[in-house]
Order: sequence, then structure tokens, then C-alpha cells
Amino acid sequence: MSLPADRMELPEEEVQKHYPAALAMLDGVDHTPRVARPREAPAAAPERSPGIGGRRRFRSTTPGLVTRSTARPEGVRLVDRIEGMGADALPTPQQASVLQGLRRALAIALAMGERFAEATGLDALKRDNLRGGLAADRKAEFTELLAAEALVSLAVFANATAFLLADLAGEDTVEVGEAEEVLTENAPLALHGVLWELDQRLAAHGGADGAHLVATVLAWAEALMAKVALRAGTAPRTGAFTGARWRVEADGFDIDGFSPARRGRSSTLTMQFKEPHEVVGNHIAKYQAMKLSKMLMAYDFERRLNPFAELGGFIFTFMGDGAPGTGKTTLIQMMAGLIHGYCEVAQYPFRYRNFSIDQIDSYQGKSGQNARGFVDYVLDPAAIGFGTIDDIDQIAGKRGDRQSSAGQQEVTAVFMEAFAGANTVVRGNCTFGMFSNYPENVDDALRQRAGARFLVDGPQTRADYIDILHLLLGRNHAIPVGEHDLMAAQAIEKAVARSFEQHGRPQEAGLLAVWQDVEGRLGPLDTIAKLGTYLKAIQEVDERFTGRAIKNITDAAKVRALDVELPDAWMEDPELFLWKSYDDKMAMLREMIRPITVEMVVQEINRYADSEFRYADKSDEVAIDAAVRDMERMEVAKRRYLERRGG
Repeated sequence: MSLPADRMELPEEEVQKHYPAALAMLDGVDHTPRVARPREAPAAAPERSPGIGGRRRFRSTTPGLVTRSTARPEGVRLVDRIEGMGADALPTPQQASVLQGLRRALAIALAMGERFAEATGLDALKRDNLRGGLAADRKAEFTELLAAEALVSLAVFANATAFLLADLAGEDTVEVGEAEEVLTENAPLALHGVLWELDQRLAAHGGADGAHLVATVLAWAEALMAKVALRAGTAPRTGAFTGARWRVEADGFDIDGFSPARRGRSSTLTMQFKEPHEVVGNHIAKYQAMKLSKMLMAYDFERRLNPFAELGGFIFTFMGDGAPGTGKTTLIQMMAGLIHGYCEVAQYPFRYRNFSIDQIDSYQGKSGQNARGFVDYVLDPAAIGFGTIDDIDQIAGKRGDRQSSAGQQEVTAVFMEAFAGANTVVRGNCTFGMFSNYPENVDDALRQRAGARFLVDGPQTRADYIDILHLLLGRNHAIPVGEHDLMAAQAIEKAVARSFEQHGRPQEAGLLAVWQDVEGRLGPLDTIAKLGTYLKAIQEVDERFTGRAIKNITDAAKVRALDVELPDAWMEDPELFLWKSYDDKMAMLREMIRPITVEMVVQEINRYADSEFRYADKSDEVAIDAAVRDMERMEVAKRRYLERRGG
């Protein structure tokens, strides 16, 4: 396979020549921590039964490395640490795979460090320094290049470890904390330091039976990548590394500076999927969920961008709200099932994760870490992702609300930054759905970060109720249907058209009054000036109707302009669309775009504003009810107080 034009290959022979040095580091290094503190004394490896031969002994000639026979007790012996997890005298396949991955990652890091030294002239400076001939005016440059090489080696080691071991990961998660022993005097010392710290983490979190071995190694690699990237942001002389793009062809591993390169891995789904016909009512929500499922599949893994995101018609976040029992869970099951099925056909990795109330923790900072881990898992550009936050009104607290816990406030801050923060990048490979029975209890700013609104109102018409009754009764009956055309009302195109037409005028009384006032003064709202006047009138009634609301409305109108039905055949045969190049996909979509009309804009303004007025009315009613209850309790308390004093 030929490399992309913008990448250079890190040859396999250069990687494999570093295998002996990499194995020597895993076999034993002598390191005294300089920054971090030992968490516990390293446990001695369990004794083997007499007569069981050990591995060959490797005596390294590399300065600073020790072997099993000469290492002092404080030496780091990762091979012994990993193989000693569990009662079996032989290493398990998982242990062997982890050691193989660590050796491979170390060898790649050493090879990359060698290339960096050649590109920057550091190798010549090292030779001059060994001969004692390093010029005084180049000592500062030498020190800076050594530090840069150390950061490059650490970044590539952590990155390659996470990439190579991704397929071994299970559902376990381990919190290892921040990487501490990150040293930059030189590359060998830097690698010794992080191997020492990995040994500490395995001793603390890996478990005596190795149950959390892979999870601990991956969590440590993620923490190390984050710490090194932070250091590299202000480090000089790293341009030779960040300015080039490399690929290790044998592993399919891309090196793009200090950015992580994860291997896309599907999550294991245990939910019961629903077919679209099993979602009764909810016509607009069902239609948009079906469209969004297909939109995700247009994502291009090479370009790491979705044409829909570039065209402005991609839904990155949405809010699904409705009364209890109206079908929010069914909608999630339908959408996850559709995306999962499409990904199986296209052979794309698919990740689904739900963030629940169970992940709000009493420990300070832990809830925020859980939320950040959830977001990062779904955002992974190497996979198609779908993240859901069910009952978000219970999970994310309102800012300034004294009844919200510290954990809920942490979650709110993380979601606000992730969904529409300064560093948010919408690639179009994933979407987040927030669902709630009481959206009026969600923080206003967080709720407005939902770019689309899915009103999950359940069955509405007589036909809907007949259809859902027939569907839920199943097949174990012989009750006649009667005079009714089963599922005819659920024909999605007609139902959606009717639903959108209903928003030609507002539904909420407060918004309808604004509409009638503006329309009475200006006539039909058929120009941008009139529509802008309508928007300003809404803002004068509801001060929360800000510029973000306008952006959400225009995004929804753009989605309507891209209201194209990607043919089912494109999802069934990947060669028709899914496996085409990014430019081909873009050209195919451009041919299907229709212009934005006044009707679309009016309907989307009313749809969005209706939801905000509905939330505000509910919120006000809840507040009024609470105030009335407080007043009633106070009256009772006053009466009892006076009775006691009088008695």
C-alpha cells in the first residue's frame, strides 16, 4: 500500500533494530524518582516452582540498564511485574500481548528519536559532547535539543502504546491520576522515568490477578500523552517533529506531532435495538434521528471530516424532551441500532456510550473526569460515535443553584466546554443527544448548546394509539384490527410534512402573541428584515433568546436545505457512497442540496422558540408552585406559633 503524499515512512528495519534495547528496558532499569514519590514498595515477583525454567537472561551493555541478576531491589522490572500478576507460572496471552506492545512502542519511540536527532543535528552534537569538543556557544542549543528529543520519545511511546493495545481494551476503566515523572534531561532518562511510573501504577491498580492490566496501561498512556503535549506547547526546537507526518506501515500507526492517534474500536452493545416502525408518533424526532444516522456515515476517515459538517448541515448536539413514557428510550434504541447496522455494513468502528447519574461521584473532580472521559470516548475521530445523556436535568446542575451538587456543577462545565467551547471541533463523526422529561430544569446555557430540538411527544392521534396498541400486544392474540389501515399514519414523509406545516404558526400562547403583533404591523414575514424584526421581538419578551439561539435556528434551516434522503442502497452497498473519496461524497451531496426558503426559516424559528417558551412556562410554573408551597407552610407555621404563645 502506498503512503499518502504528505507522510514519510518510518521503515520497519529501523524499528526492529531497537528491539534489543527496548527489551532491555522492560527487563530491568535502575531509576531513582526525581519528581514523583513512590506509592508503595514494588512487590517482589512470586517464586516459581522448582524445576520451572525461567526466560533467558539478558545482560545489557547499555549504560543505566540492569538485568534480572544484577538489579538492585529498587530497580524496575516490568517483565517480572506483568508476568507476576496471577497464579499461573506461565504468562497469559494478555500479559504476553501487553509486553509485546510495550516493546514495540519503545522501539518505535527510539527509532523516532533517532530520526529527530538526525534531522536537527543533535546526533552530531552528541558526538562532539562525547569527545569533549562541544563548542561553548552551542551548549544551550544542545540542552534544548536533548529536552525536545525526550519529549518526542515520550510522546511517541505513549501514543504507540495506546494505539497498539487499543484492541485489548475491555469495558473496565481505571483512574491513574496525572503523569508525574516526566523528565526532559535526555531521552533515555525520560523513558526510564515513565517506565518506573508505569510500574508504580501497575502495582497500585493492575490487581494481583492482572484483571485491570490493560486498563491501567492504557489509562497511564493517556495521562502521559496529555502531560507531554502540555509540556511540548512551550518547548523550543520541536519543529522538526511537529512539522512532519510519519507512518509505521506495519501497524497502520500515524504520527502527527503530539496529537494522539487512536485505533478505532467498536464498543460492545447490549441494548435491544428498535426498528423505525416500532417508534409510533414522534414524527419529526424520528425523521431527524434517521437522517442524522445516515449523515454520520458520510464521515471520511482519511480527511477526518464529514461533508455535511463542511456544508453546515450537521447536527452535533440535540435535545430530546417530552413527558415520561413518550418514547425517548425507544428513540435512542432506534438510532443506536441504525448506526450500528450501517457501521457493520461499512466495516467502520462504532462507539456508543450513555452518561448516567451513576457517574456523579462524591469525590471532588471525579465527576468532571468521568464526563471528560465520556466525551473523549465518543469524540474519537477514529470511530463513528453516538453519546447519550439520559435525564440530563438530574445529571448536569444549574449554575448558581444551591441544590446542585459539586459533581453536577463539574459535569455542566465539562459539557458546556465540549459542546460549544473555544476548542470544540465538529468533525461530523459523532453526535450527542441530551434527553430529559424536565428540560426547564437544565441550565439555560447548556440547553442552548443543543443545536437541534427533538420534541418527543409520543402518540398523538387516534391512528397513533391504534398502531401502538397493536404493536405492543404482539402476535399472541387473534383480536381483529377493525376499520384501520395499520401503520399508514406512520408513513414518515407525510407525517413529517404535516408536522413541519404545523410550525408555520407558533404553538405556545406567549409566542403566538408576539407573532400576531409583528405580523399585524409588518404583514407576512417574507423578508430577512421582517424575520429579524420577529426575532428581536421574541428577544424582548425572553431575554434568553440570544445570538446562540439564532445560530441554532440557522443551522436547523441549513439541515432542512440538506433535507436529502440518502438512498438505503448507499447504506447497503458501501461502494456506492460510503467508501468513496471525500471529494466524491461532497460532489454527490452538492447535487442534492435545495435552497433555503422563507417557509423553512419561519418553521425553524417557531419550532425553536416554541420549545424555549415551553421550557420557560414550565420553569415559571414550577417556581410559582414552590413559592406558593413555601408561603402556605409559613402561614401554618405562624398560626402554630401564635397558638403556642397564646396557650
